[in-house]
Amino acid sequence: MDDPSVPTDWRIFRGDHDPHDGLKRLPKAPPWRPFGQAELVPLGLDSNGGEDIAATLGRKFRCSPEMREAVNLGLYLRRPLLVTGKPGCGKSSLILAVARELRLGTVLRWPITSKSTLKDGLYLYDALGRLEELKRTGKAGDDSDIGRFIELGPLGTALLPNDWPQALLIDEIDKSDLDLPNDLLNIFEQGEYSIAELARARLKKPENGVRVRRWRSQSEETIYSGHVRCKHFPFVVMTSNREREFPPAFMRRCIRITIEEPDDAMLGSIVESHFDEATRTRARELINQFLDNRRNKELATDQLLNAVYLILESNQRFEDKDKEYLLEKLYQPISGIEATR
Repeated sequence: MDDPSVPTDWRIFRGDHDPHDGLKRLPKAPPWRPFGQAELVPLGLDSNGGEDIAATLGRKFRCSPEMREAVNLGLYLRRPLLVTGKPGCGKSSLILAVARELRLGTVLRWPITSKSTLKDGLYLYDALGRLEELKRTGKAGDDSDIGRFIELGPLGTALLPNDWPQALLIDEIDKSDLDLPNDLLNIFEQGEYSIAELARARLKKPENGVRVRRWRSQSEETIYSGHVRCKHFPFVVMTSNREREFPPAFMRRCIRITIEEPDDAMLGSIVESHFDEATRTRARELINQFLDNRRNKELATDQLLNAVYLILESNQRFEDKDKEYLLEKLYQPISGIEATR
């Protein structure tokens, strides 16, 4: 006989926009992915108990079955998601939907550039400010105040030993230099890192640790012996616009998913989520025109939303010739050239 206490659906993330404490059903990590077994305590959506802008965007995001399964695989296996797709397809919005439903709190965001390094993501140390402070005070033999000059980065903050997983977006990782994906391998495997400046600091009372600031926050965290190890592996989404290939060792550690161009039905659902059902009906012609244009151009979904807002929802009256002009401007190919299909 089936045990009624065992859920019949293995999925933690349902994609139905109804916040819940489903992470409490998440079983222990695989033996090769342990990050501590502290009790899960959910975080609220924001300090006021309401939705901020990010949570609202997460509620509006339309999740496909493939996206839902990839999210659940990442949750169960404690692996990062590598989400690829064209610009404007909603890659960075997926994590907002997950963070909202699973009550992961504010999403930490690490935008990647060609100059980004692993250390940038882990922590920032103001060496110049520290040197000036030592010159001013003459306290060269005590580093008790060194934490004032250290701020954890988004990745470093996500790996703190919290009692609830945090959400981390590593945006456009394909823009990084060749070393960064390989540098992330040990972080994804071990879920830990060291802060060299704290490890070698001379403290009067090392057992008290050092207080450092979290990423873009006034709150602080105590670091002991300069080492950080997560209790719960964060939910990590890395986005890529397919501008480069990644090493096999890096790919092996990721749950991979490609967000395809939404079809007619999905476009209607997206329009409805951002506006309402009546607007979806009124936007039928605009959706058809968008699909016709997309056959010959590389277009992003938000270009359709721009058209719906401007032509249907902005309370402006447009002549047919004005609409044609606006659509021509709104539906410029994102690559700057006509698509070859």
